[in-house]
Amino acid sequence: MNTQPVATAPRHSLRSRRWLLWGALLLLVGLLLGVLVFLAAEYEEGRDQATLEHDAAQVASDIRSELFRNVQTLQSLHSVAPTDGSWAAPAAELLGTHREMVRLEWRSNSLALRAHRDTPYLANLTDYLNREQALPDVRQACDNAKRLSGPAFSPSYFWPVSGGQGLELMEMCLPVVRSGVANGFLIVTYSLPGLLSELTNKTLLRGRGLSFIEPDGTRLALHSTVNNNRSTLQANTLLDLPGHTFMLRMESPRQAVGLFPNVLSAVVTALSLALLAVLALLGRDMRRRQRAELDVANALAFRKAMENSLVTGLRARGMDGRVTYVNPAFCQMVGYSAEQLIGTGLPAPWWPPELIDEYQQRQAVRLAGQTLPREGYESMFQRSDGTRFPVLIIEAPLIDAQGVQTGYMSAIIDLTEQRRVEDINRASQDRLQATARLATVGEMASLLSHELNQPLAAIASYATGTLNLLGDNTQALPHEDLQLAMRRISEQAERAGRVIKSVADFVRRREQVREAVAPQSLIDAISPLLGLQAKKQRIRVHIDIPPVIPLVLCDRTMIEQVLLNLARNGMQAMPDGDPPAPERVLTLSVSQPRLQSGVSMGGQAQKSWVEFKVIDRGHGLSADVQAKLFTPFFTTKTEGMGLGLSLCRTVIEQHGGALTFEPHPPRGTVFRFTLPVA
Repeated sequence: MNTQPVATAPRHSLRSRRWLLWGALLLLVGLLLGVLVFLAAEYEEGRDQATLEHDAAQVASDIRSELFRNVQTLQSLHSVAPTDGSWAAPAAELLGTHREMVRLEWRSNSLALRAHRDTPYLANLTDYLNREQALPDVRQACDNAKRLSGPAFSPSYFWPVSGGQGLELMEMCLPVVRSGVANGFLIVTYSLPGLLSELTNKTLLRGRGLSFIEPDGTRLALHSTVNNNRSTLQANTLLDLPGHTFMLRMESPRQAVGLFPNVLSAVVTALSLALLAVLALLGRDMRRRQRAELDVANALAFRKAMENSLVTGLRARGMDGRVTYVNPAFCQMVGYSAEQLIGTGLPAPWWPPELIDEYQQRQAVRLAGQTLPREGYESMFQRSDGTRFPVLIIEAPLIDAQGVQTGYMSAIIDLTEQRRVEDINRASQDRLQATARLATVGEMASLLSHELNQPLAAIASYATGTLNLLGDNTQALPHEDLQLAMRRISEQAERAGRVIKSVADFVRRREQVREAVAPQSLIDAISPLLGLQAKKQRIRVHIDIPPVIPLVLCDRTMIEQVLLNLARNGMQAMPDGDPPAPERVLTLSVSQPRLQSGVSMGGQAQKSWVEFKVIDRGHGLSADVQAKLFTPFFTTKTEGMGLGLSLCRTVIEQHGGALTFEPHPPRGTVFRFTLPVA
């Protein structure tokens, strides 16, 4: 009868203890959730407060930056409008683009008003009170500006206007300095509401309140308010300006609604997402590791294939000089297998025995840290069969992943084929030089045969004329005619000698002697020869030289040959009877083209030129002949060699000039060339 209460007591005690434990667990969970909710709320509120404070500081920074940007604009105002009369127009334009400014004044050093402009957006600014009521604030700002040598701001003040309204204004004073001398002050009256509306980021202020306040919280100017009955967040920041500091307040409504469900859902969702993210990261890490292992295997296979395909030998050595790696090209180069080479030290098996001491010393220098040039050095190797071959060795430090040098990597290039090609090229070069000398001899012979035709023909003509005079027994032989004929023969013989010397210098490309020569003397030198041929072909030679023409700098003999060659070609272009006798005229003219004004590089004057023309009255040149006219060995004459015009152009170009041709209406051709003025 008494055992029933005794059995139920421990059971009740155990059940109570279990509920107590569950209650404690639930209490702990509730406390944990409460703490999480509280911390989340505090975090969200702190985050919103920090964001608001950051945005308030950003707004203050924007206002300050815009004010100082206005200072730069105002400083340029007096540079474009230095007088009272010219100041008003740009000041009005400035007020039209800056609504935050309500008045601009230019005052003297004693603060006497010189000029002013009011904003067009406030027509009744000074109707209720005189502007002189704000002069104490202006004077305070200008005193600070003079002390700071820059812009200064005054404290704000309330300025009533008609209609029972008013504005909170402040003054900014900017010293005006021209040529280092003070020229008064530029006073700018700012509207505090205008600063908030014009100099702030509208996107940043959307749904927020912004105002200027006193330290005790009294509002000075209001831009916007928060239209919400719930609690709001506030952030106060200082707008520090030279001369005065303002306090800026920004308000924002709290965004948290239904905080407990949001935080709880966010916590559970965050934990679930965190678990999924961890699994996803693990899976991605495994895939990346597999992909990295595959990439490493592919890279190793690619490097192995690349090393096996190289014809350049690769060799790696440790800091102790032992070989740690060789590629197949190096093994084939020295005639040893990789197993025979890896692990070998100094002296290397591919060193020639007589050069071991020299190579040992060089390797000691390398292992001591005195690195050789990166462009490489040449050496001599020995194959396993004893044959020697030259190589080029290029070495670089072998750096591991930790940035520590573990040895040297060498690239070895076999120079055997290169040396063979160089020997072949050297022999070919010798043969080419010999061929060039033979070609020069041929060129010289061609030039001499071409250029000597003219003086030798003249000598033959004078000799024939002299023999004719001597063979005529019917009349007395004049002594003067014989002297003239013999003198002409002597002159042409000397001319032939000069031609030989000039042509030899031309072929050898030596520097030829240039002298100042009168164009008239060049024409006079060839006139006797031209006269003989012109008389034979019944051609009249017309020479046109101005009375005043500058001297030219040239090789007299070569230029005379050019003139004579062009003149003879012009005569040969007019065969007997074509054109008729009155039109059979060969013209030689000299002129100086008019130069364009200008100065060449280096400040030197432009070079002056003298132009020579040879004009014939022949049929002219066809298109095919014009295309090949200056080609060596091209000629339209049966007895010609085709070198005359080509040599003429070369001579003129060596003098710095140019040889050209063009048709001469109604018929004929003009050949012209230029020579520099001495």
